[in-house]
Amino acid sequence: MDTDTRRHEKYDSLIARCQSLAPVPTAVAHPCDASSLAGAVEAAAADMIRPILVGPEAKIRKVAAENGINLDGIRIIDAAHSHDSAEKAVALVRTGEVAALMKGSLHTDELLSAMVKKDTGIRTARRLSHVFIMDVPTYPKLLFITDAAVNIAPSLDDKADIVANAIELAQALGVVTPKVAILSAVEMVNSKIPSTIDAAALCKMAERGQIRGGILDGPLALDNAISMEAAATKGIVSPVAGNADILLVPDLESGNMLAKELTFLANADAAGIVLGARVPVILTSRADSVRARLASCAVAVIYSHAVRIAAGLGKLVE
Repeated sequence: MDTDTRRHEKYDSLIARCQSLAPVPTAVAHPCDASSLAGAVEAAAADMIRPILVGPEAKIRKVAAENGINLDGIRIIDAAHSHDSAEKAVALVRTGEVAALMKGSLHTDELLSAMVKKDTGIRTARRLSHVFIMDVPTYPKLLFITDAAVNIAPSLDDKADIVANAIELAQALGVVTPKVAILSAVEMVNSKIPSTIDAAALCKMAERGQIRGGILDGPLALDNAISMEAAATKGIVSPVAGNADILLVPDLESGNMLAKELTFLANADAAGIVLGARVPVILTSRADSVRARLASCAVAVIYSHAVRIAAGLGKLVE
């Protein structure tokens, strides 16, 4: 199968799954440029989300008018500026009016800051982390990369939470027992390379039941994690090597570079979501294609429904 015909099949499957699910009420924080506003409206038109736009109303309507975006039937909550937009969007989660957040044109840090406030935020005991859900034409399944956007230099405990978040997401998307490759530059434990020590510790934590639901192995170099041939050449015998679902990167810099390399050099698409809060947070970029934006929404929708069912709350209905 050639690259062009394979490129979007994984995202198409995610988007198609949402057809049988009720749209998720979603607060869109500060959608004050054409990209973020159009992304929310496109997802609403696809019946994935029921957006509530939170931001300066006059500015939102001006952007819509200038770009031919129809806001008929969409609720808008006026806010003074981007910080106010973030606060009011998070407040909608706390009151139970929405089951997801979507980042608009404000900076990611502004939204995260409102989410983690002690008295008014929506954080949980789990650390916040970002997951890229990659549709890579040359890889046979979805590839999850974490964390490439939130945690700059995660500690061992942070990485345990990051892995747990990613495992839960992969399971919600249908991967029964996700295979987690803990990446480093080498596949041997080396006291001079801290990421290899963390990898060994995380594997032992999984053996002891401190991390559940997935199969962990590491340290693994990237080639050994995604290529059976490379793993065999190195003599690595592992249920994860060459067949990883999740790539846990050492730090934000390496993860961000990896995701962008796949996007711009391997024609991959990257959907993005933040986990660890009371609700999933949809992160989109101005560089995202329409399909990638819809895939980010689809991931949040599927995850929201799965979490509700797992918590015994029943299906989300309109």
